[in-house]
Amino acid sequence: MRASSAVLGRLLGAMLLLAAPAPVAAEVTPATVLRDVWELLQQVGGDSVRADAPRPRPRAIEGGSGARSIDLADIAHPVSLEQRIRAAVDRPDADLRIAIPNGQARLGDFSIGSDQTVAGHVLVVRGDVTVAGRLEGNLVAWQGDVLVQPGAVITGDVLALGGEVRTLGGEISGTARTLSAPLATGPVQAPVSTSTRILRSLAGVTGVFLMLFLVGAGLVLFARGPLETVSDTVRHSFARAFVVGLLGQVLLLPTFGMLVVGLVLSVAGILLLPFVVVVFALLLLAGVVGGALAMAHAMGETLTRRQMARGAAISPNGFRYLGMGLGSVALLWLAWAAFGWVPAAGPLMQGAAIIVSWLLASIGFGAALLSRGGLREHFAGRVVPPEMLTDEYLWATPRFGVPAVRRPDRDPTPRSGTPRLPDRDR
Repeated sequence: MRASSAVLGRLLGAMLLLAAPAPVAAEVTPATVLRDVWELLQQVGGDSVRADAPRPRPRAIEGGSGARSIDLADIAHPVSLEQRIRAAVDRPDADLRIAIPNGQARLGDFSIGSDQTVAGHVLVVRGDVTVAGRLEGNLVAWQGDVLVQPGAVITGDVLALGGEVRTLGGEISGTARTLSAPLATGPVQAPVSTSTRILRSLAGVTGVFLMLFLVGAGLVLFARGPLETVSDTVRHSFARAFVVGLLGQVLLLPTFGMLVVGLVLSVAGILLLPFVVVVFALLLLAGVVGGALAMAHAMGETLTRRQMARGAAISPNGFRYLGMGLGSVALLWLAWAAFGWVPAAGPLMQGAAIIVSWLLASIGFGAALLSRGGLREHFAGRVVPPEMLTDEYLWATPRFGVPAVRRPDRDPTPRSGTPRLPDRDR
């Protein structure tokens, strides 16, 4: 706190001078006192930590072997510039070398006198910059403040990284900007190549769909009945499931709010509120994930039956249905992972994959609501219509592969009220 103590001492001295007789107090103006108070608040509020840090010995660090080149001709991107500077100064002060094209680099405090003119860009690392003369170029201070004295002229831009720019009457022809947020202290991350980004995206997509397949395989093994009921509901009540899924998403938050309010209004409900919230979240997760897996199961079953109708010799089972359905959706995401780096096509492919996945999940969620989680078969297409229970249908339907005409228990006489078919129609 040495800097704060110095400013405080100066402030007390100024107050004593103000309280002194008129000839002495005439040397201190109210503007000087206000400036000292402002500097004290600035240093006590946050700059004191940086002010207390040991400052390096001022010296020039430009050029030499192993110097890092930093171009200050364009400082319109302060974040990337700060990263390049931080990478360049990540070494001991004795080995610090920075090359500034058409300029110079300084370590520690730096000042330009009122009778001096400096041509070119200037980079100051871990030090304050005081400009009282003329600077023909851009000025960048890293972990330091920039003070522009009255009468000073800077023809370029001024940027303070980890500090601030204070103009006390000088002239800055360009723009003055400040990046006063805490600077990162870790190493700069190297830019990720396109191949690495593609591999990461492919690995992420593969991992997500592999996890979904494992969860679906568990449902096939331990909850096959409810899963097939929801899947049949998707296939036989497709439009109804989509509408119910949309309404379920819209009414989800109001339903949860009414449930919470109803529990809060009762004494016993307040005690049960945490349990009910957890159960509601679990049921919602089961409905969304289970419905999506049931939708994939329905897609895979439809594709498998079409292949079998064309004569393909494949064995239908729940694992095949699930794998084919998830694989169909995964193709969209794999295409995005492979070509997502393309400037125009990448966002379009990602948007298409998101929309398709949301539509399929909405249909599955609606089917889960319609079937009450696979416990209700009313919309699954398993109810036999009355016209299928007629004598003609039962008489002409084979039983266990034996043609109806060869059944030993066939009644040759028709029941009353049922017309007898002609011999040519039997």
